[in-house]
Amino acid sequence: MISSFLNFLPACRWLAISLLLLAGCSSLPKIVPDLARHPGLPVQMEGARGALSVAQTKAILGRLESHSVETGIFERHLAVEESIVGSPLTTGNDVRLLQDGPATYQAMFAAIDAAVDHINLETYILDDDEIGQRFAQALIAKQQQGVQVNLMHDSVGTIDTPTDFFQQLTDSGIQVLEFNPINPLETRKEWTLNQRDHRKLLIVDGSTAFLGGINISSVYSGGSFSKRLRLKPDRGPDGRLAWRDTDLQLQGPVVAEFQKLFISAWENQKGAPLAEKNYFPPPKIAGDQVVRAIGSSSEEPFSLIYATLLSAIGSAETSVHITNAYFVPDPQLLAALEAAARRGVGVTLILPSRTDSWLVFHAGRGYYARLLRAGVKIFERRGVILHSKTALIDGVWATVGSTNLDWRSFLHNHELNAVVLGSAFGKQVQAMFAKDLAMSDEITLEQWRKRGLNPRLKEWFARVWEYWL
Repeated sequence: MISSFLNFLPACRWLAISLLLLAGCSSLPKIVPDLARHPGLPVQMEGARGALSVAQTKAILGRLESHSVETGIFERHLAVEESIVGSPLTTGNDVRLLQDGPATYQAMFAAIDAAVDHINLETYILDDDEIGQRFAQALIAKQQQGVQVNLMHDSVGTIDTPTDFFQQLTDSGIQVLEFNPINPLETRKEWTLNQRDHRKLLIVDGSTAFLGGINISSVYSGGSFSKRLRLKPDRGPDGRLAWRDTDLQLQGPVVAEFQKLFISAWENQKGAPLAEKNYFPPPKIAGDQVVRAIGSSSEEPFSLIYATLLSAIGSAETSVHITNAYFVPDPQLLAALEAAARRGVGVTLILPSRTDSWLVFHAGRGYYARLLRAGVKIFERRGVILHSKTALIDGVWATVGSTNLDWRSFLHNHELNAVVLGSAFGKQVQAMFAKDLAMSDEITLEQWRKRGLNPRLKEWFARVWEYWL
């Protein structure tokens, strides 16, 4: 076992050199602001007609509390979240939970086909494969119909996508912007190779938004809840292991908040001026869901998504249910999870059993023993590549987005999440969590202590690089 591990080390030399060049001599910063309670802080809420009064806001929050289990998360957390994030809670939204690539792509293509004014697309990965070409042809067709398409893609995430793929989009009139080009000669601002755009966002006509963890790639072509998973791994139509992921489709006033984040990122990257379109149509009431848009970037002093998640965990009274693809917690997140478990909150993590990132996988496993000793329950999802990034706290505070629980998401990436309040949506997320839990294997402390020397060595080696993963 030792020899197999040592044989792996030479292959990692290039990684060590690359990471050192990228990161220099950075130290571990404190990345969370003061989360102390400040009584009297107001919670801002907006609807289709603008800001709501204090009385209207209290009435909506009271309705949410009355339909939930006993929890102080509304009173104790929302004002802190407000002060951290700055974006308003919005009411009057419709939120649809989308599980896996097929359902998400179907909804996206339907929205694209119905577009009449503009389409804004921001993505980390856009592969030149069957799914990527379907998106390309759908977007080109809308551009030719007079619908303005604006596409922002990450340079590292699309490093394997041929230039010709993007050239066909540009030739059709689509505005294409490469986020932080790898080539320093093509940069439009300072060259920051380590800062990446990990957001996945599609906005159609300023009225419908999609976001979550799903990239544009055929790896998402298969579902992940097949009954076959109890016996053997599930695979997509191309024979590859299925990917388990989660997205949201949103309509209502919150879409304008995501639109602001897209336009801000475009302008920050010094993209060409966007064509004049109706990017902010008059908001309409689409449902009764309360939603907050949260975007984080490496140019901010700390990750807004990470900070609000820490505050929500700190306010939890009954349960913390987290599903995440890349779990390499920093000391503050570890402390928050341990403290919640020790005060009697049921803390349950669903993490991958298989991964596309060897180092991240073993770096995260290096924290299992500590978490298990604190009373945190850990499960590993079997049969698929887990790529979801979701959390549900006390059954009423839910978030879905692109943010992983690792140093890269906390410090280096542009990320995007939605927070949805209330037990109605919470029940949907809980049902999804229960399905994943049924297809996962529990890791117990006794079992984990018996693991061999080979995995322990891998965990040690991977944790050396956790800050840059």
